[in-house]
Amino acid sequence: MRSRLVFLVSAIVLVLVLSGWFVFRWRAKPAPTAQAVPTTSPKPITGPTPSGGSGVEPTNIYAHNLLLRKGPDFRVYVRWLRGQFMRSKANVDPSFDDTGSFFLNIKTGVIRANIGDICNYLNKDTSSGSPLKNIKITGDGEQVKISGTLHKIIPIPIMISGTLSAVPENDIQLQVSKIDILKVPLKGLLGKFHVQLADLFQGGGVPGIKVTGNTIRFDTQQLLPPPHIRGTLTAVKIENPDLEEVYGNARQDVEKVEQWRNFLRLSGGTIDFGKLTMHHVDLIMIDISKDAWFDLDLANYQTQLVNGYTHMTPQAGLQIFMPDLRDVPVNKANQNISIQWIKNRNVAPPPSVTASK
Repeated sequence: MRSRLVFLVSAIVLVLVLSGWFVFRWRAKPAPTAQAVPTTSPKPITGPTPSGGSGVEPTNIYAHNLLLRKGPDFRVYVRWLRGQFMRSKANVDPSFDDTGSFFLNIKTGVIRANIGDICNYLNKDTSSGSPLKNIKITGDGEQVKISGTLHKIIPIPIMISGTLSAVPENDIQLQVSKIDILKVPLKGLLGKFHVQLADLFQGGGVPGIKVTGNTIRFDTQQLLPPPHIRGTLTAVKIENPDLEEVYGNARQDVEKVEQWRNFLRLSGGTIDFGKLTMHHVDLIMIDISKDAWFDLDLANYQTQLVNGYTHMTPQAGLQIFMPDLRDVPVNKANQNISIQWIKNRNVAPPPSVTASK
């Protein structure tokens, strides 16, 4: 009897101890919150870098032996180009009909501009603001001479000699080594005429030209007409009768495509041409002329399209075989399919339709 009483008392004590321990633990535990707070910040949401100020995919561009006319008086000779055809306005598709709607972002490329075209464009562009008129450019390799007439009290013939180079921000720099006035070195005439290098391009008449000390920097994006060209400029020189610019490491690409036909290829993104808009672009224009350059005139490209012929690929892409503008026949009868032919199945199809078969 006594042992049973001891066992019962011990059990009661054990229950009381355990109960007190659970109560103590319950009171010490902090109250739960409605929502757990993370101890680390969430990872940021990342995405592709916007192109041309928008989130729209750019269009890849490849070109070989392309003569690109930028207006009636300016030509760019694209020996090779690999890059992107990018919109310059956030909500406007790049369009062949608006050269200001896009720019060319070159990864690798070799392009040339005719020196005569450059001079004509600069003289036309500086006709009102710049004191330097009648600009002419000559040179060989990296050595260049710029001559003109400086209007400072009286017209003064000027000759600038210097060395060309590519500099950061993709500008062209002319390191001036000599300035001649009236065919006499400037040093002896400085006191009489008070002419400095900055005097040649002052007045804001030539946007894209910056003079610092004995150097002149040319921003070709501002100087030359659209479509504008961007990229990593690695070399520049005079290759008469042209000014040659090299972007990236293009030499191997140029050698690789030496025997390729002349063409312009676009892929990806969206572009407009005429009344058409092409999404997920798959377009190649192939030169059917036999000369050295594919002469593509952006002002008259629709005439070239009409007088070429088009194939649609199984992937819904377009292959357009185009003549140079000068090879387009004067007779316009073949540029439109007569409604009478559509209405009469007994009339033979136009030669321009069957010729592409």
